Amino acid sequence: MLAVIRLFLIALFILFSGVFGLLLCIFVPFHPNHVHRIATWYGSVSKLLGVTIEISVSPEVSKGPYVFVANHQNSYDIFTITNAVPERTVSIGKKSLKWIPFFGQLYWLSGNILIDRANRSKALGTISKAANKIKHKQLSVWMFPEGTRSYGKGLLPFKTGAFHTALQAEVPIVPVCMSTTHKTIKLNRWNNGTIYIELLAPIKLQQNSSIREQAQNVHAIMDDKIKQLDAKVAEQESK
Repeated sequence: MLAVIRLFLIALFILFSGVFGLLLCIFVPFHPNHVHRIATWYGSVSKLLGVTIEISVSPEVSKGPYVFVANHQNSYDIFTITNAVPERTVSIGKKSLKWIPFFGQLYWLSGNILIDRANRSKALGTISKAANKIKHKQLSVWMFPEGTRSYGKGLLPFKTGAFHTALQAEVPIVPVCMSTTHKTIKLNRWNNGTIYIELLAPIKLQQNSSIREQAQNVHAIMDDKIKQLDAKVAEQESK
């Protein structure tokens, strides 16, 4: 019964936030803080899911701009890791998102960037577009370098788009690590524990080094941090 109530309330939230958000974005389209504002709305749903979100940020992370790279686990990400989206940040998502009623239109009008992964030349153009936004509008970009949800398979190998974007824009990468949420959120359970999110220190990429190797280095750093966060969750649950 609890699961049914939660799903009903989430559906209502998506409907009303979509309508209100669309109205906001139609009257003030592509404002640099729309994504942060709407991410905050969606992040508040984590309380409805029975989870507590704890976010820690490295003191070396300032206002940016940056390219944020985060682990992408499941559909609950939209209500969990969104709590960590900073101001003046947009994300890059697949082009098919725009066909999702309410959410897709809201995603586009709020200033996020859509990428056609099936078309390499268009995808490269999107990377250049993102780099230009970073340079000329002082916007940060949020990306999921795994390219898809991991669904409990651990941190998947990284694609290099986020790293090309950071190099073109000449800004650092900021890894964003969230503890594992696969099968930890049960809609029929009141308390689903604590989810830890950590924004690590910025990493400056080198123009004369291999993009692939640098992506693998960041992957290793994030994989290690996620394991530390999972150990923290396990320690909390054992008390």
